[in-house]
Amino acid sequence: MNSRIVIIPTYNEIENIQAIIEKVMSLEPLFDILIVDDGSPDGTAQAVKQLQGTFPERIHLLERQGKLGLGTAYIAGFNYCIEKRYDYIFEMDADFSHNPDDLIRLYQTCEKEADMAIGSRYINGVNVVNWPIGRVLMSYFAGFYVRFITGMPIQDATAGFVCYRREVLETIPLEEIKFIGYAFQVEMKFTTWKYGFKIIEVPIIFTDRTKGESKMSANIFKEAIFGVIQLKVNSLFKRYQRA
Repeated sequence: MNSRIVIIPTYNEIENIQAIIEKVMSLEPLFDILIVDDGSPDGTAQAVKQLQGTFPERIHLLERQGKLGLGTAYIAGFNYCIEKRYDYIFEMDADFSHNPDDLIRLYQTCEKEADMAIGSRYINGVNVVNWPIGRVLMSYFAGFYVRFITGMPIQDATAGFVCYRREVLETIPLEEIKFIGYAFQVEMKFTTWKYGFKIIEVPIIFTDRTKGESKMSANIFKEAIFGVIQLKVNSLFKRYQRA
């Protein structure tokens, strides 16, 4: 069985889903895909099912009833991939904001030395394309805010382009991960760091979507701001000890 799988959460990504799957399927080494679809009314899941016939046993699909949030989609995906015994488990967006070619560099980094490899927009300056300056500044200073509150030495703590070794996800009590928006990304990195795993940031160029609609909302942003404080406070009363 292939040892690598890419989890892609979707909600109304019919404009991107075929192209992103076909691109990932073309890569060497081979990557499997798990689509976690939250009941997209635009037919995203149906498009995935059609592609499953073209790439048998390499495309997996979890269909959920309703829009349940990014964090819960990834937790469902992590549990699925752990059960299937994949060694390298990736997070990636469906909209080409993450370049699928960079999956190879994230994999190589984890294979050689890291437990978690992060596709980082800010490890070498600011590498973001097509974002308005206000959003770039908000994202960049969010990273500073996270580092200040948590002490975590990561430049791009909200990044959603990540490779995990399976051991990391088997160690983290996934049922205790509570956040569902961008704070989920911070919580996963913070918890990985607190357990003493090795994290390496790999520079990427992030390009904002050209098709479909962004899922950013005020509630997601608010969760990230206040969730980081809650995360730090809660960590003071927890023990992070590997089995």
